[in-house]
Amino acid sequence: MFERLQERLEATFKKLKGYGKLTENNIKDSLREVRIALLEADVNYKVAKDFLEKVREKAIGEGVLTSITPGQQFMKIVHDELCELLGKTNKPLDVAGSPPVAVMLIGLQGSGKTTTAGKLALFLRKKGRKPLLVPSDIYRPAAIEQLIKIGNQIGIDTFVPKEIKDPLTICKEAKIHAMRNNYDTLIVDTAGRLHINNEMVEELVEQKKFLTPRETLLVLDAMTGQDAVNIASTFNEKLGIDGLILTKLDGDTRGGAAISIKAVTGTPIKFIGIGEKLDALEPFHPERMASRILGMGDVISLVEKAQEVFDERQAKELEKKIRKDEFTLEDFRDQIRQMKKIGSVESIISMFPGFNKFKGAINFSEAEKDIRKTEAIINSMTAKEKIYPNIIDGSRRVRIAKGSGTQVHDVNDLLKKYMETRKMIKKLTKGGMKGLQRQLSLR
Repeated sequence: MFERLQERLEATFKKLKGYGKLTENNIKDSLREVRIALLEADVNYKVAKDFLEKVREKAIGEGVLTSITPGQQFMKIVHDELCELLGKTNKPLDVAGSPPVAVMLIGLQGSGKTTTAGKLALFLRKKGRKPLLVPSDIYRPAAIEQLIKIGNQIGIDTFVPKEIKDPLTICKEAKIHAMRNNYDTLIVDTAGRLHINNEMVEELVEQKKFLTPRETLLVLDAMTGQDAVNIASTFNEKLGIDGLILTKLDGDTRGGAAISIKAVTGTPIKFIGIGEKLDALEPFHPERMASRILGMGDVISLVEKAQEVFDERQAKELEKKIRKDEFTLEDFRDQIRQMKKIGSVESIISMFPGFNKFKGAINFSEAEKDIRKTEAIINSMTAKEKIYPNIIDGSRRVRIAKGSGTQVHDVNDLLKKYMETRKMIKKLTKGGMKGLQRQLSLR
Protein backbone atom coordinates (compact mmCIF):
# COMPACT_ATOMS: atom_id res chain seq x y z
CA MET A 1 0.00 0.00 0.00
CA PHE A 2 1.04 3.62 -0.67
CA GLU A 3 3.89 2.30 -2.85
CA ARG A 4 3.82 5.10 -5.42
CA LEU A 5 3.43 7.79 -2.79
CA GLN A 6 6.33 6.37 -0.76
CA GLU A 7 8.63 6.38 -3.79
CA ARG A 8 7.72 9.97 -4.73
CA LEU A 9 8.14 11.32 -1.22
CA GLU A 10 11.44 9.52 -0.64
CA ALA A 11 12.80 11.05 -3.87
CA THR A 12 11.74 14.51 -2.64
CA PHE A 13 13.43 14.08 0.75
CA LYS A 14 16.56 12.79 -0.96
CA LYS A 15 16.81 15.97 -3.05
CA LEU A 16 16.59 18.10 0.10
CA LYS A 17 19.58 16.30 1.61
CA GLY A 18 21.84 18.19 -0.76
CA TYR A 19 20.89 21.57 0.69
CA GLY A 20 22.54 23.22 3.69
CA LYS A 21 19.25 24.55 5.08
CA LEU A 22 15.58 24.99 4.31
CA THR A 23 14.83 28.06 2.19
CA GLU A 24 11.67 29.38 0.56
CA ASN A 25 12.94 28.25 -2.84
CA ASN A 26 13.79 24.64 -1.98
CA ILE A 27 10.64 24.37 0.15
CA LYS A 28 8.61 25.58 -2.84
CA ASP A 29 10.21 22.95 -5.10
CA SER A 30 9.68 20.21 -2.53
CA LEU A 31 6.04 21.14 -1.99
CA ARG A 32 5.46 20.97 -5.74
CA GLU A 33 6.83 17.42 -5.72
CA VAL A 34 4.71 16.48 -2.70
CA ARG A 35 1.63 17.97 -4.38
CA ILE A 36 2.17 15.80 -7.49
CA ALA A 37 2.75 12.77 -5.26
CA LEU A 38 -0.50 13.32 -3.33
CA LEU A 39 -2.62 13.90 -6.43
CA GLU A 40 -1.13 10.83 -8.14
CA ALA A 41 -2.03 8.87 -5.00
CA ASP A 42 -5.66 9.96 -5.56
CA VAL A 43 -5.79 12.24 -2.52
CA ASN A 44 -8.73 14.67 -2.58
CA TYR A 45 -7.63 17.95 -4.25
CA LYS A 46 -8.88 20.23 -1.45
CA VAL A 47 -7.36 17.99 1.23
CA ALA A 48 -4.01 18.05 -0.59
CA LYS A 49 -4.15 21.83 -0.97
CA ASP A 50 -4.89 22.45 2.74
CA PHE A 51 -2.24 19.94 3.78
CA LEU A 52 0.47 21.58 1.66
CA GLU A 53 -0.37 25.02 3.00
CA LYS A 54 0.06 23.82 6.58
CA VAL A 55 3.37 22.15 5.72
CA ARG A 56 4.58 25.32 3.94
CA GLU A 57 3.72 27.53 6.94
CA LYS A 58 5.54 25.24 9.35
CA ALA A 59 8.57 24.70 7.10
CA ILE A 60 9.13 28.40 6.43
CA GLY A 61 8.64 29.31 10.07
CA GLU A 62 10.89 26.51 11.30
CA GLY A 63 14.30 27.50 12.67
CA VAL A 64 17.23 25.64 11.15
CA LEU A 65 18.22 22.86 13.53
CA THR A 66 21.89 21.97 13.55
CA SER A 67 21.32 18.37 14.61
CA ILE A 68 19.32 17.29 11.57
CA THR A 69 19.47 17.77 7.82
CA PRO A 70 16.91 19.81 5.85
CA GLY A 71 15.54 16.57 4.42
CA GLN A 72 14.93 15.15 7.90
CA GLN A 73 13.49 18.44 9.11
CA PHE A 74 11.04 18.61 6.19
CA MET A 75 10.14 14.92 6.65
CA LYS A 76 9.34 15.56 10.34
CA ILE A 77 6.99 18.40 9.39
CA VAL A 78 5.28 16.26 6.71
CA HIS A 79 5.01 13.35 9.16
CA ASP A 80 3.38 15.48 11.87
CA GLU A 81 0.88 16.98 9.43
CA LEU A 82 0.08 13.54 8.00
CA CYS A 83 -0.71 12.31 11.53
CA GLU A 84 -3.12 15.24 11.95
CA LEU A 85 -4.70 14.55 8.56
CA LEU A 86 -5.19 10.84 9.28
CA GLY A 87 -6.84 11.48 12.64
CA LYS A 88 -3.96 12.19 15.05
CA THR A 89 -4.55 9.27 17.44
CA ASN A 90 -6.08 5.80 17.38
CA LYS A 91 -9.83 5.74 18.06
CA PRO A 92 -10.55 2.29 19.55
CA LEU A 93 -13.77 0.38 18.99
CA ASP A 94 -16.33 1.23 21.68
CA VAL A 95 -18.21 -1.85 22.93
CA ALA A 96 -18.95 -0.61 26.44
CA GLY A 97 -22.48 -0.94 27.78
CA SER A 98 -25.05 -3.53 28.83
CA PRO A 99 -24.77 -6.72 26.77
CA PRO A 100 -25.52 -7.56 24.10
CA VAL A 101 -23.81 -4.50 22.58
CA ALA A 102 -24.55 -4.10 18.87
CA VAL A 103 -22.03 -3.17 16.15
CA MET A 104 -23.63 -2.49 12.77
CA LEU A 105 -21.63 -2.92 9.58
CA ILE A 106 -23.02 -0.96 6.65
CA GLY A 107 -21.81 -0.25 3.12
CA LEU A 108 -22.31 -0.88 -0.57
CA GLN A 109 -22.46 -4.34 -2.11
CA GLY A 110 -18.97 -5.71 -2.78
CA SER A 111 -17.20 -3.62 -0.14
CA GLY A 112 -16.31 -6.71 1.89
CA LYS A 113 -18.83 -6.38 4.75
CA THR A 114 -19.43 -10.09 5.30
CA THR A 115 -15.74 -11.02 5.43
CA THR A 116 -15.07 -7.98 7.62
CA ALA A 117 -17.83 -9.12 10.02
CA GLY A 118 -15.90 -12.36 10.52
CA LYS A 119 -12.59 -10.52 10.93
CA LEU A 120 -14.09 -8.16 13.50
CA ALA A 121 -15.65 -11.05 15.42
CA LEU A 122 -12.25 -12.77 15.58
CA PHE A 123 -10.60 -9.53 16.71
CA LEU A 124 -13.16 -9.10 19.52
CA ARG A 125 -12.85 -12.70 20.67
CA LYS A 126 -9.10 -12.18 21.09
CA LYS A 127 -10.02 -9.27 23.35
CA GLY A 128 -12.12 -11.56 25.54
CA ARG A 129 -15.56 -10.83 24.05
CA LYS A 130 -18.20 -13.41 23.11
CA PRO A 131 -19.55 -12.17 19.75
CA LEU A 132 -22.50 -13.43 17.74
CA LEU A 133 -22.60 -12.89 13.97
CA VAL A 134 -25.98 -11.69 12.72
CA PRO A 135 -26.87 -11.94 8.99
CA SER A 136 -29.47 -9.31 8.12
CA ASP A 137 -28.72 -9.36 4.37
CA ILE A 138 -31.70 -11.20 2.88
CA TYR A 139 -31.15 -9.96 -0.68
CA ARG A 140 -27.73 -11.08 -1.85
CA PRO A 141 -27.80 -14.77 -2.86
CA ALA A 142 -26.07 -17.01 -0.28
CA ALA A 143 -25.14 -14.03 1.94
CA ILE A 144 -26.39 -15.80 5.07
CA GLU A 145 -24.65 -19.05 4.08
CA GLN A 146 -21.40 -17.14 3.51
CA LEU A 147 -21.51 -15.62 7.00
CA ILE A 148 -22.26 -19.05 8.55
CA LYS A 149 -19.28 -20.52 6.66
CA ILE A 150 -16.96 -17.73 7.87
CA GLY A 151 -18.21 -18.21 11.43
CA ASN A 152 -17.49 -21.94 11.24
CA GLN A 153 -13.95 -21.26 9.94
CA ILE A 154 -13.07 -19.14 12.98
CA GLY A 155 -15.20 -20.99 15.53
CA ILE A 156 -17.64 -18.14 16.15
CA ASP A 157 -21.42 -18.68 16.30
CA THR A 158 -23.75 -17.22 13.68
CA PHE A 159 -27.42 -16.59 14.39
CA VAL A 160 -29.46 -18.67 11.94
CA PRO A 161 -33.05 -17.42 11.56
CA LYS A 162 -35.66 -20.19 11.46
CA GLU A 163 -37.50 -18.31 8.76
CA ILE A 164 -36.10 -15.65 6.42
CA LYS A 165 -38.40 -12.67 6.94
CA ASP A 166 -37.26 -9.05 6.93
CA PRO A 167 -33.94 -7.64 8.27
CA LEU A 168 -35.58 -5.99 11.29
CA THR A 169 -37.22 -9.26 12.43
CA ILE A 170 -33.86 -11.06 12.12
CA CYS A 171 -32.26 -8.38 14.34
CA LYS A 172 -35.03 -8.72 16.94
CA GLU A 173 -34.76 -12.53 17.05
CA ALA A 174 -30.96 -12.37 17.16
CA LYS A 175 -31.02 -10.00 20.14
CA ILE A 176 -33.35 -12.31 22.09
CA HIS A 177 -31.11 -15.29 21.21
CA ALA A 178 -28.01 -13.37 22.35
CA MET A 179 -29.59 -12.43 25.69
CA ARG A 180 -30.64 -16.01 26.37
CA ASN A 181 -27.21 -17.44 25.50
CA ASN A 182 -24.92 -14.84 27.11
CA TYR A 183 -23.41 -13.32 23.95
CA ASP A 184 -22.07 -9.87 24.79
CA THR A 185 -21.67 -8.49 21.24
CA LEU A 186 -23.85 -8.56 18.13
CA ILE A 187 -22.00 -8.00 14.86
CA VAL A 188 -24.71 -7.23 12.33
CA ASP A 189 -23.88 -7.79 8.66
CA THR A 190 -26.43 -5.59 6.87
CA ALA A 191 -27.45 -5.66 3.22
CA GLY A 192 -25.69 -3.52 0.64
CA ARG A 193 -26.75 -2.18 -2.74
CA LEU A 194 -24.83 -1.18 -5.82
CA HIS A 195 -25.66 2.41 -4.91
CA ILE A 196 -27.27 4.25 -2.01
CA ASN A 197 -31.05 4.49 -2.38
CA ASN A 198 -34.01 5.44 -0.16
CA GLU A 199 -35.18 1.85 0.37
CA MET A 200 -31.73 0.84 1.60
CA VAL A 201 -31.44 3.83 3.93
CA GLU A 202 -34.91 3.28 5.43
CA GLU A 203 -34.09 -0.36 6.22
CA LEU A 204 -30.82 0.62 7.89
CA VAL A 205 -32.52 3.39 9.88
CA GLU A 206 -35.09 0.86 11.17
CA GLN A 207 -32.39 -1.60 12.23
CA LYS A 208 -30.32 1.16 13.83
CA LYS A 209 -33.33 2.49 15.74
CA PHE A 210 -34.06 -0.95 17.20
CA LEU A 211 -30.45 -2.07 17.87
CA THR A 212 -29.19 1.32 19.14
CA PRO A 213 -25.68 0.18 18.15
CA ARG A 214 -22.69 1.38 20.12
CA GLU A 215 -20.85 1.60 16.80
CA THR A 216 -22.16 2.00 13.26
CA LEU A 217 -19.20 1.24 11.03
CA LEU A 218 -19.05 1.93 7.32
CA VAL A 219 -17.08 -0.69 5.38
CA LEU A 220 -15.36 0.78 2.32
CA ASP A 221 -13.25 -0.71 -0.44
CA ALA A 222 -10.08 1.42 -0.46
CA MET A 223 -9.51 0.59 -4.13
CA THR A 224 -12.53 2.70 -5.14
CA GLY A 225 -10.38 5.79 -4.50
CA GLN A 226 -12.21 9.12 -4.29
CA ASP A 227 -15.57 7.36 -4.72
CA ALA A 228 -14.99 5.91 -1.23
CA VAL A 229 -14.80 9.46 0.16
CA ASN A 230 -18.06 10.42 -1.60
CA ILE A 231 -19.80 7.24 -0.38
CA ALA A 232 -18.68 7.90 3.21
CA SER A 233 -19.97 11.47 3.07
CA THR A 234 -23.39 10.34 1.82
CA PHE A 235 -23.77 7.55 4.38
CA ASN A 236 -22.73 9.88 7.17
CA GLU A 237 -25.25 12.49 6.08
CA LYS A 238 -28.17 10.04 5.70
CA LEU A 239 -27.52 7.60 8.53
CA GLY A 240 -24.73 8.84 10.79
CA ILE A 241 -21.61 6.71 11.17
CA ASP A 242 -19.20 6.34 14.07
CA GLY A 243 -16.21 4.97 12.22
CA LEU A 244 -14.79 3.52 9.03
CA ILE A 245 -13.23 0.21 8.08
CA LEU A 246 -11.11 0.37 4.92
CA THR A 247 -10.78 -2.99 3.18
CA LYS A 248 -8.30 -4.13 0.51
CA LEU A 249 -5.80 -1.47 1.56
CA ASP A 250 -3.02 -3.94 0.80
CA GLY A 251 -4.14 -3.99 -2.85
CA ASP A 252 -4.20 -0.20 -3.30
CA THR A 253 -0.73 1.12 -4.12
CA ARG A 254 -2.08 4.70 -4.10
CA GLY A 255 -3.96 4.89 -0.79
CA GLY A 256 -5.55 8.28 -1.47
CA ALA A 257 -8.87 7.31 0.13
CA ALA A 258 -7.20 6.54 3.46
CA ILE A 259 -5.48 9.92 3.47
CA SER A 260 -8.52 11.99 2.41
CA ILE A 261 -11.43 10.35 4.15
CA LYS A 262 -10.97 11.56 7.74
CA ALA A 263 -10.45 15.16 6.63
CA VAL A 264 -13.54 15.14 4.36
CA THR A 265 -16.01 13.26 6.58
CA GLY A 266 -14.66 14.02 10.06
CA THR A 267 -15.17 10.31 10.82
CA PRO A 268 -12.24 8.27 12.16
CA ILE A 269 -10.82 5.20 10.47
CA LYS A 270 -11.05 2.46 13.10
CA PHE A 271 -9.74 -0.58 11.22
CA ILE A 272 -7.93 -1.46 8.00
CA GLY A 273 -8.14 -4.73 6.08
CA ILE A 274 -4.68 -5.78 4.94
CA GLY A 275 -5.25 -9.21 3.40
CA GLU A 276 -7.72 -11.96 2.61
CA LYS A 277 -7.08 -14.06 5.72
CA LEU A 278 -9.61 -13.71 8.53
CA ASP A 279 -6.99 -12.40 10.95
CA ALA A 280 -5.90 -9.66 8.51
CA LEU A 281 -7.65 -6.78 10.26
CA GLU A 282 -5.65 -4.11 12.09
CA PRO A 283 -6.72 -1.24 14.36
CA PHE A 284 -5.86 2.00 12.56
CA HIS A 285 -3.08 4.08 14.12
CA PRO A 286 -2.59 7.41 12.29
CA GLU A 287 0.98 7.94 13.51
CA ARG A 288 2.02 4.43 12.43
CA MET A 289 0.37 4.84 9.04
CA ALA A 290 2.14 8.18 8.54
CA SER A 291 5.44 6.44 9.26
CA ARG A 292 4.65 3.71 6.72
CA ILE A 293 3.74 6.28 4.07
CA LEU A 294 7.07 8.05 4.59
CA GLY A 295 9.05 4.80 4.46
CA MET A 296 9.93 5.00 8.17
CA GLY A 297 8.53 1.54 8.91
CA ASP A 298 6.15 0.38 11.61
CA VAL A 299 8.13 -1.69 14.08
CA ILE A 300 5.51 -1.25 16.86
CA SER A 301 2.84 -3.05 14.81
CA LEU A 302 5.35 -5.78 13.95
CA VAL A 303 6.14 -6.34 17.64
CA GLU A 304 2.41 -6.44 18.48
CA LYS A 305 1.82 -9.05 15.77
CA ALA A 306 4.73 -11.13 17.04
CA GLN A 307 3.33 -10.97 20.59
CA GLU A 308 -0.05 -12.26 19.34
CA VAL A 309 1.49 -15.46 17.96
CA PHE A 310 4.18 -15.80 20.63
CA ASP A 311 3.87 -18.99 22.67
CA GLU A 312 5.72 -18.52 25.97
CA ARG A 313 5.75 -22.24 26.82
CA GLN A 314 7.19 -23.17 23.43
CA ALA A 315 9.77 -20.40 23.72
CA LYS A 316 11.00 -21.73 27.09
CA GLU A 317 11.23 -25.26 25.72
CA LEU A 318 13.18 -23.97 22.71
CA GLU A 319 15.54 -22.06 25.00
CA LYS A 320 16.29 -25.26 26.95
CA LYS A 321 16.95 -27.15 23.71
CA ILE A 322 19.28 -24.43 22.45
CA ARG A 323 21.24 -24.45 25.70
CA LYS A 324 21.61 -28.25 25.46
CA ASP A 325 22.50 -28.06 21.74
CA GLU A 326 19.34 -30.02 20.84
CA PHE A 327 17.90 -27.67 18.20
CA THR A 328 16.29 -30.08 15.68
CA LEU A 329 14.90 -29.75 12.17
CA GLU A 330 11.44 -29.94 13.73
CA ASP A 331 12.27 -26.86 15.83
CA PHE A 332 13.58 -25.22 12.66
CA ARG A 333 10.22 -25.86 10.96
CA ASP A 334 8.25 -24.64 14.00
CA GLN A 335 10.09 -21.30 13.89
CA ILE A 336 9.13 -20.93 10.22
CA ARG A 337 5.48 -21.60 11.12
CA GLN A 338 5.60 -18.97 13.86
CA MET A 339 6.93 -16.43 11.35
CA LYS A 340 4.18 -17.31 8.85
CA LYS A 341 1.55 -16.52 11.50
CA ILE A 342 2.89 -12.97 11.70
CA GLY A 343 2.46 -12.45 7.95
CA SER A 344 4.10 -12.82 4.55
CA VAL A 345 7.80 -12.09 4.06
CA GLU A 346 6.94 -8.84 2.27
CA SER A 347 4.46 -7.67 4.93
CA ILE A 348 7.03 -8.31 7.69
CA ILE A 349 9.93 -6.62 5.89
CA SER A 350 7.74 -3.68 4.84
CA MET A 351 7.42 -2.73 8.52
CA PHE A 352 11.13 -2.07 8.80
CA PRO A 353 12.47 1.45 8.15
CA GLY A 354 13.91 2.03 4.67
CA PHE A 355 11.97 -0.88 3.12
CA ASN A 356 11.84 0.80 -0.30
CA LYS A 357 15.63 1.03 -0.51
CA PHE A 358 16.16 -2.72 -0.65
CA LYS A 359 12.82 -4.21 -1.73
CA GLY A 360 13.98 -4.40 -5.36
CA ALA A 361 16.78 -6.73 -4.29
CA ILE A 362 14.35 -9.24 -2.79
CA ASN A 363 12.16 -11.56 -4.82
CA PHE A 364 9.30 -12.00 -2.36
CA SER A 365 7.45 -14.66 -4.37
CA GLU A 366 10.66 -16.73 -4.48
CA ALA A 367 11.18 -16.21 -0.75
CA GLU A 368 7.64 -17.46 -0.03
CA LYS A 369 8.23 -20.42 -2.35
CA ASP A 370 11.47 -21.28 -0.49
CA ILE A 371 9.61 -21.23 2.84
CA ARG A 372 6.93 -23.59 1.51
CA LYS A 373 9.67 -25.81 0.06
CA THR A 374 11.51 -25.94 3.40
CA GLU A 375 8.34 -27.01 5.23
CA ALA A 376 7.57 -29.68 2.63
CA ILE A 377 11.11 -31.13 2.84
CA ILE A 378 11.08 -31.34 6.65
CA ASN A 379 7.55 -32.82 6.61
CA SER A 380 8.82 -35.58 4.27
CA MET A 381 11.46 -36.70 6.78
CA THR A 382 10.95 -39.43 9.35
CA ALA A 383 10.83 -38.50 13.05
CA LYS A 384 14.34 -39.94 13.47
CA GLU A 385 15.73 -37.93 10.53
CA LYS A 386 14.38 -34.69 11.99
CA ILE A 387 16.26 -35.33 15.23
CA TYR A 388 19.40 -36.90 13.74
CA PRO A 389 19.97 -35.27 10.31
CA ASN A 390 23.43 -36.87 10.11
CA ILE A 391 21.79 -40.18 9.14
CA ILE A 392 20.35 -38.61 5.98
CA ASP A 393 22.52 -40.25 3.33
CA GLY A 394 22.20 -40.13 -0.46
CA SER A 395 19.30 -42.59 -0.78
CA ARG A 396 17.36 -40.88 2.00
CA ARG A 397 17.86 -37.51 0.30
CA VAL A 398 16.40 -38.91 -2.93
CA ARG A 399 13.38 -40.28 -1.01
CA ILE A 400 12.83 -36.97 0.84
CA ALA A 401 13.06 -34.98 -2.42
CA LYS A 402 10.48 -37.23 -4.11
CA GLY A 403 8.17 -37.08 -1.08
CA SER A 404 8.29 -33.27 -0.94
CA GLY A 405 8.09 -32.65 -4.70
CA THR A 406 11.52 -31.01 -4.71
CA GLN A 407 15.02 -31.73 -6.04
CA VAL A 408 17.91 -33.38 -4.19
CA HIS A 409 19.88 -30.12 -4.33
CA ASP A 410 16.99 -28.43 -2.46
CA VAL A 411 17.33 -31.01 0.33
CA ASN A 412 21.10 -30.46 0.36
CA ASP A 413 20.63 -26.67 0.60
CA LEU A 414 18.21 -27.00 3.50
CA LEU A 415 20.50 -29.33 5.46
CA LYS A 416 23.42 -26.95 4.86
CA LYS A 417 21.40 -23.95 6.12
CA TYR A 418 20.23 -25.92 9.13
CA MET A 419 23.78 -26.95 10.08
CA GLU A 420 24.99 -23.34 9.68
CA THR A 421 22.15 -22.16 11.94
CA ARG A 422 23.09 -24.75 14.58
CA LYS A 423 26.73 -23.70 14.47
CA MET A 424 25.78 -20.05 14.87
CA ILE A 425 23.48 -20.81 17.81
CA LYS A 426 26.16 -22.96 19.46
CA LYS A 427 28.76 -20.22 18.98
CA LEU A 428 26.49 -17.53 20.43
CA THR A 429 25.43 -19.57 23.44
CA LYS A 430 28.88 -20.94 24.24
CA GLY A 431 29.82 -19.74 27.72
CA GLY A 432 26.26 -18.59 28.50
CA MET A 433 25.34 -14.89 28.55
CA LYS A 434 28.98 -13.76 28.77
CA GLY A 435 29.78 -15.74 25.64
CA LEU A 436 26.80 -14.21 23.85
CA GLN A 437 27.85 -10.68 24.84
CA ARG A 438 31.43 -11.40 23.76
CA GLN A 439 30.31 -12.68 20.33
CA LEU A 440 28.05 -9.69 19.79
CA SER A 441 30.83 -7.26 20.71
CA LEU A 442 33.06 -8.81 18.04
CA ARG A 443 30.55 -8.10 15.28
